[in-house]
Amino acid sequence: MKTKYLQLETIKIAYTEFGSGPNLILLHGNSEDKGIFKKHQMHYFKNFHTYAVDSRGHGQSISEDNEYSIKQYSEDIINFCKKLGITKTYIIGFSDGGNICLFLAQKNPEIFEKIIALSPNYLVNGTTDESLNFLNNMYKIITFMEKIHLLPKRIVMRWELMLKDIGITDEELREIDANIMMLYAENDMIKENHILKMSELIKNCKIKKIGKTNHLNIYKNKEAINEIIKYIKL
Repeated sequence: MKTKYLQLETIKIAYTEFGSGPNLILLHGNSEDKGIFKKHQMHYFKNFHTYAVDSRGHGQSISEDNEYSIKQYSEDIINFCKKLGITKTYIIGFSDGGNICLFLAQKNPEIFEKIIALSPNYLVNGTTDESLNFLNNMYKIITFMEKIHLLPKRIVMRWELMLKDIGITDEELREIDANIMMLYAENDMIKENHILKMSELIKNCKIKKIGKTNHLNIYKNKEAINEIIKYIKL
């Protein structure tokens, strides 16, 4: 699929567009890009008009930034929809993409008919201890490599997103009034009690654990995909 670009005020967003039918936006996780959804666009969700978007600082999107935030990412998606005249769409977000979905559900639920968040977390301490230790150790290595000019600053900035709370409060989660479902992996890097807490804070939030999978591959798990399609068609 050919990459398209959409110029907004502070970012040139790269995305791929495929299919016809109801709109469906796909949001990747941290340090990934729209390419992870190629099979989803061409096969799993071929009956939808899909948009797979590169987040700020990822893939082929172009912007100049001093830091990244999930809130800014969510504003980019809102502006993306406005610029393309998308007034109604389904949306799926994986990992950080799922975190973006939390902001979208809180700020602009009228645009998003059904919101599916795969393995989101809104607090750093929602990450398992083992995973958080790995992230912190890798951050030290990445920071050092950036200082000696072996890595670009954006890599460090992306990593920092995983080491801080996303900026949404319990009260703001309670305020969400949207059609939202959370899926999480049996072997997730997000603590199960953290995801359950989020689902309890958000009224009418549907939730399901996907067995025999982990955080890194839940987005392409067949059971997860079937659950998404079933939820959208409700």
